[in-house]
Amino acid sequence: MNPRLLTFMVAFAAFLGPFTQTVYAPILPELGAALATTPLLINLSISIFTFVLAFMQIVYGPLVDRRGRRRTLLAGLAVYIVASLGCFLAQNIETLLVFRALQAVGIAAGAVVAVTVIGDRFEGAERGRAMGSFQMMVALGPVVGPVVGGFIGEHVDFHYVFLLLAVVGGVALMANAIWLEETRPAGVTPKAFHPAEYMDVLRNHQGLALMLLSFVQYYAFYNYLVFMPRVLDSVYGLSASEKGLVFLPLSIAVVIGSFTGGRLLGRWRPRPMLLVTALLNALSLLLFLAVAQWSLTALVVAVTAFGLFLGLSLPVQTSLLMDLYPNNRATAVGSYNFFRFMGMATGPVLGSWLYQDGNLGMLYGFAAGVFLLAVGNAQRHLRQG
Repeated sequence: MNPRLLTFMVAFAAFLGPFTQTVYAPILPELGAALATTPLLINLSISIFTFVLAFMQIVYGPLVDRRGRRRTLLAGLAVYIVASLGCFLAQNIETLLVFRALQAVGIAAGAVVAVTVIGDRFEGAERGRAMGSFQMMVALGPVVGPVVGGFIGEHVDFHYVFLLLAVVGGVALMANAIWLEETRPAGVTPKAFHPAEYMDVLRNHQGLALMLLSFVQYYAFYNYLVFMPRVLDSVYGLSASEKGLVFLPLSIAVVIGSFTGGRLLGRWRPRPMLLVTALLNALSLLLFLAVAQWSLTALVVAVTAFGLFLGLSLPVQTSLLMDLYPNNRATAVGSYNFFRFMGMATGPVLGSWLYQDGNLGMLYGFAAGVFLLAVGNAQRHLRQG
């Protein structure tokens, strides 16, 4: 199969995770009213998806290493399709929560398999370009999701959002069933899994530094997604559509950065590139803190810089991960994705506590501080490689 098509095919399965996470965010009030439930429980349908998605990363890692890439992905997509149909047919919040959790169980396989297949099939600069394309697709998920969900919710019954997910999952399942070949290295004899293998992954100080950095980056990213609308509302009085436009440069910058970062890997050494882009990513948080209440234009510039440097660093992280763990790549990817998704989940929870009095300095100052510590830790360990 054409390597570029292979990359986009497995990356599309990974795209479905963040896409499914946010696709019905614009219609949460309508969904809550239809199911006669509280805002807390309907919001829980997003939170439970995120936490299960994070936990399943560490489950799928060993499965992919032992059972193979193709078999695990196809089984995960099948579970995802059934769960999406369950969400479509749900008549109460309890049923919806159960099937949302099952959706996450199924689609969590996509992120682990995609990175592992790319690591198996590509080397050097080619791997960097493939990782850039993969990260671009994943970055598109939370951007495209609310747009598609809002369009469907406005023009047809909102339940059809979940039917769309089942159909798209079916397309991904069919494509991978037909064209994806097993990429697990030949001659590798799978051993029985033991939880201590995750401790072996975390004992690699360079790998652990990458995982901690990814946690902090996504913690900060979701601080933007959740709390920046409050800033735009309280300080600048923007309408809902105007606030959406402010997010557009952030989203585009992440996508452009991810694509460009993969291409630059063929020209720059990965470790220095990661440290520079991560440091600039952290400094852009301080820039945002300095200008957020002073100028809307400066705020947009700071947010765009954050998205660009985040995107530039992501392909470097996954490419380095493949080199650090040649024999247990999927287990390492599972650990990395677990840290990343837990950062997504922790951002809104801890951020709500820090921002409870509207203290912008506490919210983003804390994020910038831990970000700089994570960059310093990565610099100390990665320069040894």
